[in-house]
Amino acid sequence: MDVNLGMPAAPPPVLRPRRPSRKIKVGKVEVGGDAPVSVQSMTTTPTVDVNATLQQIAELTAAGCDIVRVACPSQDDAEALPDIARKSQIPVIADIHFQPKYVFAAIEAGCAAVRVNPGNIRKFDDQVKEIAQAAKDHGTSIRIGVNAGSLDKRLLEKYGKPTPEALVESAVWEASLFEEHGFHDFKISVKHNDPVVMVRAYELLAEKGDWPLHLGVTEAGPAFQGTIKSATAFGALLSQGIGDTIRVSLSAPPVEEVKVGIQILQSLNLRPRKLEIVSCPSCGRAQVDVYTLAEEVTAGLEGMEVPLRVAVMGCVVNGPGEAREADLGVASGNGKGQIFVKGEVIKTVPESKIVETLIEEAMRIAEDMEPVEGAAPSVAVS
Repeated sequence: MDVNLGMPAAPPPVLRPRRPSRKIKVGKVEVGGDAPVSVQSMTTTPTVDVNATLQQIAELTAAGCDIVRVACPSQDDAEALPDIARKSQIPVIADIHFQPKYVFAAIEAGCAAVRVNPGNIRKFDDQVKEIAQAAKDHGTSIRIGVNAGSLDKRLLEKYGKPTPEALVESAVWEASLFEEHGFHDFKISVKHNDPVVMVRAYELLAEKGDWPLHLGVTEAGPAFQGTIKSATAFGALLSQGIGDTIRVSLSAPPVEEVKVGIQILQSLNLRPRKLEIVSCPSCGRAQVDVYTLAEEVTAGLEGMEVPLRVAVMGCVVNGPGEAREADLGVASGNGKGQIFVKGEVIKTVPESKIVETLIEEAMRIAEDMEPVEGAAPSVAVS
C-alpha cells in the first residue's frame, strides 16, 4: 500500500483568508486581490553605478525576489534609471524623497512604480494631480510610503509622536488626494520600527479601505534582531489576512532580506514550500551531533527546487515518528542511523555515512519530482 507522506497534494491551509483588496500591477507583478504575496528588497549599490546595481538585482532575482527598489537621491541617479528599468529582470521601483522632480523623472524613465514619502517631499500634496496624471499616462503604479521617522510635522504636533493613528491618518489623507484625481493604482505602507505600533497601524488601515498594503518594519536592525521583529509583525498581520507584499528590512545583504521574507511566507503556507529541513533542537537524549548533521544536510541540499521534507533526528524518542512523516528522514542513535523514505526504513548506515546517504536519497527522490515555482522542499533534523 502506498503511503502519501511529506508535502500535501492539495493547497495547504492558511490561518485566515486574505483580506479583500484591490489589485494593482507593479510592472509584470500583480499586487493585491488574489495575487500571491510578493517579496521585495532594495539595492544597496549607488544607483548611478548601473552595472553594480544590475548585478545586485540579478542576485536578488536568483534568490526569489519579485520586486526591487532603488534609491534616487540625485540627478545622476535619476539619469541611471532608464537603463536599470529596461535591463532589470524584475520590476523596479524608484524610491523618492525630498525632490518632487525625481518622481516625474522616474515615471518617464519607465520604472514599474514609484515610492513617494509624503512626509518629506516638498509641497507634495500640491503636486498630487500632476503626479497622478503622469503615472496614469505611463502605466506606473505608486506606493504611498508613510514612515514613522519622517511623518508630516502637522501630524506630529497633533498626536505628539508617530502613533498608529497618526500614521494611518497621513496615509488615508494622501490616498484620498490620489483618488480625487481618479488615480487608484497605488498601494500603501505605514512603517514603524516598533512591531506593536506597526501591527496596530496596519490593522487600523486595513479597516479604512481596500488598498493593497505593503508590509514593513522600518529600521528593523541587524540580521538576527530584524528577522525576529519582521517575522513577529508579519506573522501577526498575515495570519489575519492583512498584507499583499512585504519587505524585510535588515542591516544585512539584501539577498538575506529575500530569504527571510520567503521563509516567512512559506511558514504561513502563503508560498509553496521547497526544501524544508525538520530537525530537533538537540537535548540530553541526543546520541549524535545534531547541529552538525543538520548543517551539513542543509548545505548539501542547497538550491533544491522540489517540495521535499527531510527530517534529521537525533534520538529514539521522537526520531522515528518524525522521520516517518517526512519524505526523507533519519533517526539516529548508537552510532548509526535508520534512513526512512516515505515512511519506510530502507537501510541502516553508520553515523559517518548519514549525511552522504541522505543527500544521495534526496537527489534520487528529486529526479522523479517536478520543481514547484516559488516553492521550497522540507528536511527534518532532530
